[in-house]
Amino acid sequence: MFQTIKQCTDFIFTLKASQYKGEPLQSAKIILEQLENPEQKTKFIHFAGSNGKGSTLNATRELLMEHGLTVGAFISPHFERANERITINKKQISDEDFLRIANRITAIIGEKLNSQFPSFFEFMTLIALQYFSEQQIDVALLEVGIGGKLDSTNVITPEISVITTISLEHTDMLGDTYAQIASEKAGIIKCGKPVVIGVKNSEALATIKQVAHEKNAPIFVLGEQFTVKSRDFGRFDYKGSTLIENIELAMVGEHQVNNAALAITAAQLFVDALDAEKIKKALKQAKWAGRFERVGTNIILDGAHNSEGTTSLIETLTQVEPHKKYKFIYAALQDKDHEVSIRLMDNIASAMYFTQIDLPRAAKAQQLANQSGHAQKFAHENWLQLIEQQMDEIKQDELLIITGSLYFIAEVRGEFVKKGLI
Repeated sequence: MFQTIKQCTDFIFTLKASQYKGEPLQSAKIILEQLENPEQKTKFIHFAGSNGKGSTLNATRELLMEHGLTVGAFISPHFERANERITINKKQISDEDFLRIANRITAIIGEKLNSQFPSFFEFMTLIALQYFSEQQIDVALLEVGIGGKLDSTNVITPEISVITTISLEHTDMLGDTYAQIASEKAGIIKCGKPVVIGVKNSEALATIKQVAHEKNAPIFVLGEQFTVKSRDFGRFDYKGSTLIENIELAMVGEHQVNNAALAITAAQLFVDALDAEKIKKALKQAKWAGRFERVGTNIILDGAHNSEGTTSLIETLTQVEPHKKYKFIYAALQDKDHEVSIRLMDNIASAMYFTQIDLPRAAKAQQLANQSGHAQKFAHENWLQLIEQQMDEIKQDELLIITGSLYFIAEVRGEFVKKGLI
């Protein structure tokens, strides 16, 4: 048994999916049965997608909380501590509850799985499901880790599924076509339960619609059953079952308008009657760390971890700061296709800096730099030294954009918090 929260998290951080040899979701189902199936005692909204699922979940949380609901959320990654992944009304699970539930799950693993631990993410999912059940909340919002069909969060039957976008990502695990990846993410759709879709790629959308049709799941597609009309930057009109005009967002970028529309639709399906003024109030305060997050006036943190995310980042940059010079600092994981993202940044950058984080799956700085054709490209293995150096040298007409893997953004953001910059 774990005696302290640090002892517990230090251990579970070492758990890898490759270490568990059982069938997908098998260990989770065994453990949940021993916990008396907490996943059957909570209502859920399930979020999948290549980009935007975190921002959409966050906006949905704000909308439901504004309407008086007690809302759990399970998200990833965390920035400073694992407790951030499990919250109720944005309050983190306590160390005491985390440790108590972790020890209970560990005892079950010892007894029923011969101490064969599942992955870190699955272990966290189980803690979240048990905690939400104990707290008897109104609804829990769950963010998929990777894919959907075989993701450990897919042990639930949600009231509503949300699929934000589809990009070619994790191709070694999910497939190398839009249809294959869409099929994996559509695995969260359940029989008779509505699905809210923001996907624009026609191949991916057709696949998701087919899965929904086979499961008799009502479909709500952005641009079809509900639409948005942008006004001036950061404001939009939403038209679904009702028309809501002049909604102002805390989050900038056209992609955030789409995310907010998905959130409104999902919340409407759950609550039935949303109040227009409460919608506006909620979305005006719905901020999401590490997504076009400003640090001072000349630094932006953005977890654009694939080409679609990079495209949205660049569109937002050119809208918000069209006259600045862009200096990018980029670090990523090996299991991503970096070439397109790097080329997109090359096209608008005044300089490109590549670095790396201390994770087994991290891409090396030089490996990333080799994919850039920029005349001013540099590789630096120590990301902290690189960022500190660039912060000291940044000019008034420049923006330093720190982007790539969300794990990288989490590391950087943690340092900025320590320094009092956030």
